[in-house]
This record gives sequence, C-alpha cells and structure tokens, in this order.
Amino acid sequence: MRVLISIIHSGQTEEKPKAEVTIKPAQHVFRGDTATLRCDINGEGVTKTLWHKEGLTSVFSELQEHTFSSVNESDAGKYTCYGSNGSDWSQISDAVTLTVSERPKPKVTIKPAQHVFRGDAVTLRCDINHEGVTSWSYSWYKEGSTSVFSDRQEHTFSPVKKSYAGKYSCKGSETEGSRWSQMSDAVTLRVSDPRAVLSVSPQKWLTEGDPVTLICEVYSFSTGWTFSWFTLTVSADNSHHYNLLSDSSRGAGGNYTVSSAALNHTGVYSCRAEREKPAYKTQYSNTQLLWVTGVSPPVSLIVGSSRTQHFTSVSLSLSCEDQSNSDRWRVRRYTDGGRLEDCSSLHRGSQTGSTCTISSTNTSDTGVYWCESESEAKYHSVNITVHLSGVILESPVHPVTEGDHLILHCLYQHTTSPNLRADFYKDGSLIQNQTTEMSITTVSKSHEGFYYCKHPERGESPKSWISVRVFHSESQICFLNILSSVLTVCPYLLVTVMLIFKCGRMRGKT
Repeated sequence: MRVLISIIHSGQTEEKPKAEVTIKPAQHVFRGDTATLRCDINGEGVTKTLWHKEGLTSVFSELQEHTFSSVNESDAGKYTCYGSNGSDWSQISDAVTLTVSERPKPKVTIKPAQHVFRGDAVTLRCDINHEGVTSWSYSWYKEGSTSVFSDRQEHTFSPVKKSYAGKYSCKGSETEGSRWSQMSDAVTLRVSDPRAVLSVSPQKWLTEGDPVTLICEVYSFSTGWTFSWFTLTVSADNSHHYNLLSDSSRGAGGNYTVSSAALNHTGVYSCRAEREKPAYKTQYSNTQLLWVTGVSPPVSLIVGSSRTQHFTSVSLSLSCEDQSNSDRWRVRRYTDGGRLEDCSSLHRGSQTGSTCTISSTNTSDTGVYWCESESEAKYHSVNITVHLSGVILESPVHPVTEGDHLILHCLYQHTTSPNLRADFYKDGSLIQNQTTEMSITTVSKSHEGFYYCKHPERGESPKSWISVRVFHSESQICFLNILSSVLTVCPYLLVTVMLIFKCGRMRGKT
C-alpha cells in the first residue's frame, strides 16, 4: 500500500489510496463482444466496490468485476469506481472510456478481374478497415466448405483451374487479442477458356475491288496471342472442314486484310488464337460470311414466292438457274445462328437437281442463301428472313431495273384477304398511307432504300432493302464513251485554237 507521510503541525496523516479501472479485452470493443470492467486498489482486489457511469446518478454495480456479455452502443461511456478493503474507502478512480462500434466487415477484391481464363493467375485480397485493430489474421472460405483454405491477406491461384471458380469470402481475427470481424460478402470468381471473336470491317457485303479486314480478338487482360484464319467449307457428306488460309499471318496482330476483294474471297471465315505461356489454343471463333459481288454472275437464285420475307410453317422453294439449265448447282445457306449448311442436310429440306425445297419454314431458316458449284464457286446471294407472326412486306428478291414498275404489298398471315390496308415507309419517312399496295410506276435510282409497312393493329413489318440497277443500252454506252473522249480532248483543242489565233494577230501587226 502506497503511504504518503505528511507533517501537519505535530501530527501525521495518511492519504487514501486511489482506485483504478481496467477494461478487458480492450477499451474499444465491437458490438456483440464481451467486455469486463475491473476495479483495483494498488493492484490488489477489494472487498467492496461501487461503480458509476457518467450521466447516471445511481450505482449500477457493486461487483469488483462487471461483465457485459454482449456489448451494444448503449454500454459505451465513461466509467469510475471506488472500493474498500475493510472499513475505509479509496479515492474515486480516474474515468476510463469504453467505446463500442460496429463490427468491421471485410471487403474481398479479385485482381486482375473476377472473370479470368484457365491458365492465368488471379489474386484474392481481404481488406478490413478499422483503426482500433492494428493487426489482423485472416481466414478464407469457399462457398460450400467450412474449412479454411488460406490464412493470408492475399491468396494467389497460379495457374487458375476451372475447379477454382466459385464464391469466396473472408473474415479476420485480431492477431493479439480476441476481437474478430464479420464475414465479408461473397465475391464470385469465374473461370473460362479463352475465346476468339471474329469481326469484319468495314462491311461483309462487298463489290469486286473493295478492301476488307478480318479482326480476331481474345477479350482478356492477357497478352502474347498469335492468330490464324480459316475458311469453313461443307463437303458432300455434309461434314464441316476448317481450311487454313495459305497467306494467313500468324503474327501478334489480330488482323487479316484483303486490299482488293475478288469473287473467290466469298465464303465463311473463322479464326483461332494461341499462346505459349501459359500454353493454350482457343477453339475456332464464331463465323462470319463475306460476300463479294461481281458484275454478271453466271447463275441466278430464284425464290419461288418472289419475296425475301416469309412466315413460318409455309413451303419455300429456291432454284439455281443458268443459261444451260444444268444441275451442277447446289443451294447452300449461312444462317443467323452461324451455321453453314447444305439444303439436303436440312431436317425439313430436300435438294432435287438445282432446286431446294423447305417443306415447312421456321425462324431458324433466316439467313443468306446462294448457289454453289461443284468447284465451290459461290454466286447470287439472297437474304431470306422467316417471321413467327405479325406482318411482312412483299418486295422483290432481286434488284429492280431503272424504269421498271414496282409494287409492294403488306401481308398478314392469319386472314382470308392477305393484302392489308397499311402505311408504307421509305427510310423511316411515310410515303403512302392506308393503301393495299404501294406502286411506283417508273423506278429511278432515287427510289433505292429501306422499305417497310405498318398496320395500326397488326404491327410493323421488318425492313427490306430495295436495290435499283441502272441499265445502259449499247448505244448509250457508246455515246457516253464518245462524250468522255471529246471532253478529254477539248482542253487541248481549245489551247491549240487560242495559239493559232494569237499567232495570226501577231503576223498582222508585223
């Protein structure tokens, strides 16, 4: 016992000892924790204790140790005590503050991304922001398991396997103490195989001589990919073959450029990517159809219904016709679903000679159809669309020649009178309203564009592109050639005449 002797006059007095408050495990605790207040005098126990809390006038406890089994915010505050070892009481202690805060919630981050490719490296990190705890120990859990698979703040998977995909969460416990955090929200790690994606720039429909670029990309943060390009063909037994382009660059750049497209560039293309570290080769990419149009194809694809838009559950006939009426042509198609198919391989299709018949159309029949020779030369594509319901536009399959008479109808599937009274639009502008047919007596190049019809109750048809072909007779072509030659020579003739005239005037003066 600490004794202070002071001399006052001739007598001696002893100062009372001062009580001391301690809080375990710490003065700063989390809501729900256990906190114990203890009152000591000179480091020794006391037989009697009186506890006070700032703001309260009454004694709330007479125990030397007072425990809050589940602390909440109302328990926070400043506490004092004084005690007795016998008949005499100590001085009141200094106030000690108990702070109660919400239990911290960790945050899980995944770098470089939550979606990674098999073979890459990925790091999980657990962060707990709280000033009251200087050091944390970590526990990592994967959804579906109660066992801890890592005790580090950062855990790295390298290389990543597909089995590592799933939801991950973490929590922390005080390294030198008894406090712990909440469980974090789960964060999902997705693991997939790298996928090559093929696109075309500037467009898929080309004229001879146009430039075009195939672009192969792997959407990921990883680098080091090299690329190859292929054409997709269908053999007589309807099996698919990927043929590596002979001039296919295998460099790091994912572009394959054709500076001047030719007819033999028409086809279905695909690409794939590969890398060395970690070693991986992607599957073949999506496919893209490139179509190069010539001036005068040797064969025409004739559609039996003479329109490009069709309803489901109807019969559709497509024929390849050339001047010799030969049967060496087959109808093939490339669907919106990315399938390259021969007519004879279709579940509802059959090929007789050069004619393909689809017994009952389905929306999956939407795509590009063309005629293909035995040497795999492709000619005269037609874009066919099949619609489940609503209205469709009856428009010509092939380009309209300048000067022709053009008639468009709006058709509805479920009616005895298929021609609807509807509004007709060109490039989004109303051109005729409430009529059963739209008629253009003499077609010109200015009539080229996207057309559709709209019925107030049945709805709006898909858009159809109507192309106008400008035709010149042999005499017109001859006249244009002569006129072009004359215009080319005219400047030289004019200069010659001016020189002769000038020379004549100079001789006259002389």
